[in-house]
Amino acid sequence: MAEEAASDLLREGESENTRNSYRAAMRYWAAWFGARYGQQMQLPVAVPVVIQFIVDHAERSTRSGLTTQLPKEIEDALVENGYRGKAGALALNTLLHRISVLSKAHQIAKEPNPCADAVVRELLAKTRRAYAKRGGEALPHKQRALTKEPLQAVLDTCDDSLKGRRDRALLLFAWSSGGRRRSEVAGASFENLRRADGGAFIYQLSHSKSNQAGKQRPEDSKPIVGMAAEAMDDWLKASGISSGPLFRRIRKGGQMGEGLSDQSVRLIVKERCALAGVEGEFSAHSLRSGFVTEAGRQNAPLGETMAMTGHHSVATVMGYFRAETALVSKAAGLMDAGAPTAAQKGSTSGSL
Repeated sequence: MAEEAASDLLREGESENTRNSYRAAMRYWAAWFGARYGQQMQLPVAVPVVIQFIVDHAERSTRSGLTTQLPKEIEDALVENGYRGKAGALALNTLLHRISVLSKAHQIAKEPNPCADAVVRELLAKTRRAYAKRGGEALPHKQRALTKEPLQAVLDTCDDSLKGRRDRALLLFAWSSGGRRRSEVAGASFENLRRADGGAFIYQLSHSKSNQAGKQRPEDSKPIVGMAAEAMDDWLKASGISSGPLFRRIRKGGQMGEGLSDQSVRLIVKERCALAGVEGEFSAHSLRSGFVTEAGRQNAPLGETMAMTGHHSVATVMGYFRAETALVSKAAGLMDAGAPTAAQKGSTSGSL
């Protein structure tokens, strides 16, 4: 049943990550429902079932501490059979995602949607507030942004070996072309790359999260200049790539293998960050957030930044800014504007 429901949710062209997240959510719903009610789940799901799912998985405060309503024997069975990784309350974002997937399933099946019920919506709103009041658990976890300084340290780990040249070109391509997503890096092809004047390149982003239909749009032409262009040229000469995936596995003897997967791109970023010894948690998305954060630091025009990243929402772009950007905000230092420095204070202390 879960597989059939997941198939109904999916559409041709959805990313692999989306497909996997939908499958996992529907499998969990089916397993939880079977364990809770002793029968197979069918659509539409009743409103009380959705409410039970929420209170089974969201932590609430009691006199004895935080707890959920999920019976231990059901929780243990779900863990033992691989439907969840560990015991304990679900992360709030995971809970919300699973409610969202069930809601989507009802919409596509044209069944009455229990997730849109006023009681369910109110319960979810109050749950978010409760988590936030307990210390911000409702806030999404943010990986550290790879801004210019830590990125340079990461690039310094890339030597002149074939792997080093590939990783340097990959990192600079992803960062400098607007913070490309790992799926976009893995899907980058030689055919979409062309040389421009002055040693630069233009990359035509033919498919992205915001352009899944692959429409031809002027804003999808991404410039690759300076260090990034030099690294790309070096990689192409060293690898001999003249068609197909830009970034590939390197086999023994320096033979080019198949194109890198999304997961491989993520591992390259994490491994290079660990090798550089930069502090914090990093992922492939750190390249995207790092580009936007650095653009904010250097006061790059918001319109140009959005043209590079491909964002259509100003609010979304602002959400990528990290604390580093806030610290250099002029608005944050209004109280200190024009105030004497410590050295200036010291020079006048003798006259008091």
